[in-house]
Amino acid sequence: MVPAAFVVALTACSNAPEPVDGVLEANAVIDRIVDGDTVVVHLGENSEKVRLIGIDTPESVDPRQPVECFGKEASARLAELLPPKTSVRLEVDAEPRDAYNRLLAYVHRASDGAFINLAMVADGYANTLSIPPNVTYRTQFAEAERSARDAQLGLWRACPVEPGSGR
Repeated sequence: MVPAAFVVALTACSNAPEPVDGVLEANAVIDRIVDGDTVVVHLGENSEKVRLIGIDTPESVDPRQPVECFGKEASARLAELLPPKTSVRLEVDAEPRDAYNRLLAYVHRASDGAFINLAMVADGYANTLSIPPNVTYRTQFAEAERSARDAQLGLWRACPVEPGSGR
């Protein structure tokens, strides 16, 4: 369930519609890419850091961790898919924010409807990360990851898999 205060805050933005069937959607514009699974968008008058739900890319900018195998490539791929000023549709699932107060969203490119979260997994730039209650596309992400892994795409070819690592 989307908290009422969050709905009010997002719908106060001129581009944000009312929730439909418990799902909140809002139009935004890409400002910049933070890393392979995080972007900053302009949402109405506000700037929001958005974490793409359901995926995880290797670390590339966390100062507490070394750059991981394929981290830079994942960030570069997201930047190709979502250059600055790209219009996107954000789809919020059951839990709208994480512990870092980032907006959690599925990101769809407005120009062609491309589902960016899914594209990152399908092309081998991300693996799935299913954290309840935000699991709407869990099955699609798992199928895309399996296909990318079987085809040895992206990180599945470039990075050695360590037992128990999830990658």
